[in-house]
Amino acid sequence: MDQIAKRNKANKRRGADWEIELMTGLRSVGEDVERLRLTGAEDEGDLAIREDGGLFIVVEAKNAKFEPGPFLDEAQRERLNFAKHRGIAPDRVESVVIVKRRGKGWRHAFVLTTVEAYFGLDAAE
Repeated sequence: MDQIAKRNKANKRRGADWEIELMTGLRSVGEDVERLRLTGAEDEGDLAIREDGGLFIVVEAKNAKFEPGPFLDEAQRERLNFAKHRGIAPDRVESVVIVKRRGKGWRHAFVLTTVEAYFGLDAAE
């Protein structure tokens, strides 16, 4: 196995470990969270949190170089895929990106979203 393949495998393992740490942590504080499986081009995110009233939060968990714009774009696409695959209205599904902070546990990770999403504003064109 060449160096690039080894590095890619190690990065995938770190990403999977982060997803599990985050899921376990959220469950420990009472969140109803499940890990999602990759579905190729129609990926749905890494975790889904079920909220009261049939609402969901799709989480894109990142343990990588901090790139907020691309991370949020990915989370938005995955939110729409999640809703579409389950026949849920997209406005019943929110998305966030949770980015691991180096040397910190899950409680100290960054949570990324947009002002529009955070404040529940109507979509601007």
